[in-house]
Amino acid sequence: MPKTNHDAAALKILFMGGTGKISTTVSEQVLAKGHELYLLNRGQQSKNPPGSRSLVTDANDLKAARAALRNLEFDVVVDWIGFTPDHIERDLALFKGRTRQFIFISSASVYQKPPTHYLITEATPLYNPFSDYSANKIACEERLLRAYREEHFPVTIVRPTYTYNHYFPVAVGGFGGYTLADRLKRGKPIIVHGDGSSLWVMTHAEDFGRGFTGLLGNPQTVGHAFHITSDEVLTWNQVYQTIAEALGVEAKMVHIPSDFIAKMAPQYAGSLLGDKSWSVVFDNTKIKTFVPGFQAVIPFREGIRRTAAWFDADKKRQVVDIATGRQMDEMIKAYQANGG
Repeated sequence: MPKTNHDAAALKILFMGGTGKISTTVSEQVLAKGHELYLLNRGQQSKNPPGSRSLVTDANDLKAARAALRNLEFDVVVDWIGFTPDHIERDLALFKGRTRQFIFISSASVYQKPPTHYLITEATPLYNPFSDYSANKIACEERLLRAYREEHFPVTIVRPTYTYNHYFPVAVGGFGGYTLADRLKRGKPIIVHGDGSSLWVMTHAEDFGRGFTGLLGNPQTVGHAFHITSDEVLTWNQVYQTIAEALGVEAKMVHIPSDFIAKMAPQYAGSLLGDKSWSVVFDNTKIKTFVPGFQAVIPFREGIRRTAAWFDADKKRQVVDIATGRQMDEMIKAYQANGG
């Protein structure tokens, strides 16, 4: 088994995934700290960060995954790609006795909806009947905590909220692409759910990574759950206005009730009714206690300027989803035809 001292200079770490929108940034931070990083994935998304070690396999194929892992053991294993209880059973089968800490990436959307208190802590109840995604994450957490209590499986749970870097964080209008930015630049209206006054927290991936890397290899975090967010609180109107400013334009916003959006475009139901339509403010006392000195330092105004610059640096990144744009036009037309 790898070293027991979490303060040692380097840790042996395995990321399941590691090339996603958040995990790529965190992978780079882990490597910059001098840790030994293995990435277990199918090798289909993008190139692994330089300096990492690649284990190419399908984690859901237990035989193939065991062959790829060989007799390797780790100080820390992080699952970035676990979404259902079946994935957790896979993780338990692969990593019992193979790691001193297992970190599961859950979601801040698991917290109680509708909320009964504006300030969310890690003690806020987990209950979200609006989102299958969130319900599955809750089930994953519960299975892992049972394994911790009954089998001493060394789980730490991390719950990111809306964490961004090389994409525009939007509620309606295309996740990960350039569709909404393109509409703003062409002077077309964009959709804002509700009246745009509900509160939200946007966290830059680099800030998330600052807190996350502080949890790695720390045995005191086993059995605990943490969210890691910015302390900056914005309304959704401010979010879209700030994105527009970064693009050098003004935002033409059409406010549409979330339930109307969900009825016309069911794919938004879970993320709106089970998450973004509610005001959320996160208390980061716990992560700051376990990771002394942690503080999110990138304000949204600065972070989203970096996002805009990243897209501007390579026009090939500016992918526009025509179908999503057409759907937005149809929703606006339908809402205005109904007296909106």
